[in-house]
Amino acid sequence: MKSRKFLAGSALLVVSGLALAGCSGGAGGGDDGSTTLTFWHNSTTGDGKQYWLDTAAAFEEANPGVTIEVQAIQNEEMDGKLQTALNSGDAPDVFLARGGGKLADVVKAGQAMDITEGISEETRSVVGSALSAFEFDGKNYGMPVSVLPSGIYYSSDLFTEAGVAAPPTTIDELESVDEQLAGAGIDPIAVGAKDAWPAAHWYYNFALRACSKDALDEAAESRSFDDPCWLTAGENLESFLGSSPFNDGFLTTAAQQGAGSSAGLLANHQAAMELMGAWNPGVIASLTPDQQPLADLKWFAFPEVDGGDGEPGAMLGGVDGFTCWVNAPAACVDFLNFMVEKENQEAYADAFQTLPASTEAQSVVTDPALKDVLAAYNEAPYVVLWLDTLYGQNVGNALNVAVVDLFAGKGSPQAIVDAVNDAAAKS
Repeated sequence: MKSRKFLAGSALLVVSGLALAGCSGGAGGGDDGSTTLTFWHNSTTGDGKQYWLDTAAAFEEANPGVTIEVQAIQNEEMDGKLQTALNSGDAPDVFLARGGGKLADVVKAGQAMDITEGISEETRSVVGSALSAFEFDGKNYGMPVSVLPSGIYYSSDLFTEAGVAAPPTTIDELESVDEQLAGAGIDPIAVGAKDAWPAAHWYYNFALRACSKDALDEAAESRSFDDPCWLTAGENLESFLGSSPFNDGFLTTAAQQGAGSSAGLLANHQAAMELMGAWNPGVIASLTPDQQPLADLKWFAFPEVDGGDGEPGAMLGGVDGFTCWVNAPAACVDFLNFMVEKENQEAYADAFQTLPASTEAQSVVTDPALKDVLAAYNEAPYVVLWLDTLYGQNVGNALNVAVVDLFAGKGSPQAIVDAVNDAAAKS
């Protein structure tokens, strides 16, 4: 396995010194010595929701006097509600975080707890480089629970029906596969552009292929997107869009909600492919007619693009994890360490049908598609966070909107570059 470190962004921060409490703990303690933790996650249905209820109950049993109040919030509503809560000074003690510039902004505002000294040696040894997604100025502000590299999930039955012999390895080959599928009456690729970020993932991956790692690093530090590779990425995406690869009505298609979502179209064999992170097998399984894993689901890496400066095999993806609010009780850090214990991470992988952050729990992964994802991840020369996470919420939102405009035929590659530079200048 190669050593990887997630490009976290905003490495140099000027952190407010007023609110940081280190691991000393803050509110949530009762006069009788009891402690209450409020906990926000984004698993609103099924096994994932139950997993967090069970994990919270197990932590309470192991830590008498501690109560965890669990609240599940729809993923697309999480960012807005969390930011409002943070700004109000009444944030949840434990909340979903994905590192990068988004978390850096929270750290800069003095709203996240420095948990560096509270991370146990056992935890450090099993989650390894995934911790880097939550590091700023050499300090840690979050705990990874899942690594989520992206790639293209596909129905091998639909590929066979269309006469596709092998997954594509280049964009030219992908366009040829799209033509074969369309010729067989099958929508080639589903995308939930209504939610913006799934469409933006296409631009992110074209940028990963067009831009060198140095260029991505430089943008993370400077928040300047003047390297020509950013424009090239948009031009390559615009050319790909010209081949009409996506499902009918993709601009009004949601990502993960219901059978008509992009994940639902793949789950019900209404489209052949979807570009998504490693949580997708679990989402797809929840949307099949019998709510069981899609038997013919497979995966291949985002195709290579001729002429780019990105290193072959590099991957885009995310790290889901959790952060303690700056004023959370000290038990918050104990809960984070508890999350990544082997037994809990194995149960996490089973409940979410995804890749756990703990390397000692990854042996429970048996899904063929996820095993292919894990193999590619372990061989990737580097892994870059989702760009809307890496470059922070303001830049990320502007980027996603500009990409959707391009999908809708109302934007341009240059407009994407202008939008992110304008947003960065205002941040």
